[in-house]
Amino acid sequence: MADPNAPGSALLFLREEQIRQAQDMLFLAWRDFAATADPLLAETGLGRAHHRALHFIARMPGITVTGLLTVLGITKQSLSRVLTGLQASRLITQTIGRTDRRQRHLRLTPDGEALERALFERQRERLLAAYRDAGGPAVDGFRRVLRAIIGPDGQAWLDETEGRTPPRRASV
Repeated sequence: MADPNAPGSALLFLREEQIRQAQDMLFLAWRDFAATADPLLAETGLGRAHHRALHFIARMPGITVTGLLTVLGITKQSLSRVLTGLQASRLITQTIGRTDRRQRHLRLTPDGEALERALFERQRERLLAAYRDAGGPAVDGFRRVLRAIIGPDGQAWLDETEGRTPPRRASV
């Protein structure tokens, strides 16, 4: 039987301090996780927003600009700056939609794929070490907690990439 005094045991009766501690850990984990890619981003003159765009374009080649806006949850102006930088660096391409010429589909170039892979490898090692340390049941619980925190747009994207729903033609 589980220890009733263990952290997170009475999940319906969490104290505010336990919630604040979880919030602290999420912020600190994000800081340190993202920082593993920062040196390589700095070498290329890119930032974390560029990294996030590269990640999601790699995960869903052909995603539309509108789809990427939805996934990232940022303004058109912010995304425009990011995409302009990625195009200037020859890391992505934008093509006009075949059926809807207003759509712009995004893909990584070979250089973009190589950079995204290098960034992934750095963060992959950090995740693997944490997962190994925590063990299988903790990994499953962690995934469930993260999924529950993610809003409807993000969950729809996860469902699509995990094969739970039919693809929406790379537009998210």
